[in-house]
Amino acid sequence: MNTPANNTIALSAVLITLNAEKQLAPALESLGFCDELVVVDSNSSDNTVAIAEQYGARVVQQSWLGFGRQKQFAVAQAKNSWVLCLDADERITPELEKNIRAVIAQAGQGLLPKDVVGFDMPRCNFFLGRYLRHGEGYPDYSRRLFNRQHANWSNDAVHEKVESKVAGARFEKLQGDLLHESAESLESYLLKQNRYTSIQAHTLAARGKWPGPGKLVLSPVVRFIKFYVVRKGFLDGWPGLVHIAIGCFNSFMKYAKTRELMQQKRER
Repeated sequence: MNTPANNTIALSAVLITLNAEKQLAPALESLGFCDELVVVDSNSSDNTVAIAEQYGARVVQQSWLGFGRQKQFAVAQAKNSWVLCLDADERITPELEKNIRAVIAQAGQGLLPKDVVGFDMPRCNFFLGRYLRHGEGYPDYSRRLFNRQHANWSNDAVHEKVESKVAGARFEKLQGDLLHESAESLESYLLKQNRYTSIQAHTLAARGKWPGPGKLVLSPVVRFIKFYVVRKGFLDGWPGLVHIAIGCFNSFMKYAKTRELMQQKRER
């Protein structure tokens, strides 16, 4: 880890982990330019903690709270106001590192606009042996660099996002890819998506949002047209087709599961 110069702001890198021994080392290696590494682990049974400590990370144990609250907890463990949040299967590219360094230096010198509280970065997803460069796979803008005094993760149990705490705050875009190098099989990917749609359905049902038949039918169609046709997901070959097909099915199942839950509640 680095020691910040007098005219720069220190940057904390924050990760949450669970049995991530096969993915974690490259992520931490790509974060070597940060001033602090914080890993919040959910009682891993593999070598995740040992690997994190090998890279100089401060490890904090916290039982699983859901994605949003777990990341909120992790951000709270950082010593610095500016934080960079990564998942264990993500890596910072050299170009992205260069641009992160630049904006942190600007913040330290007072050159960053006062209403800018964070940055989005293009995430490039590795899927079925190929980096997706079109469709919903790219640029999958992800908000990962922010001032935690003015922004933080939402409470969402899945598909959490960074939100501003103050009115009028802005998030700008950075150049340089954040690589998402998940090596999971199609089977495990589908199982994960099934869990995610169930969590989303419970959230929607708890809010009392009853999706009509039109929502079930039109949501997947609109998604397919937007990402596969307009944003040229077809240029990513068969991995792009599989990716959008799963995404469209997820849209349908999220609302179908919501209707099922609300019907069950009415019958009770």
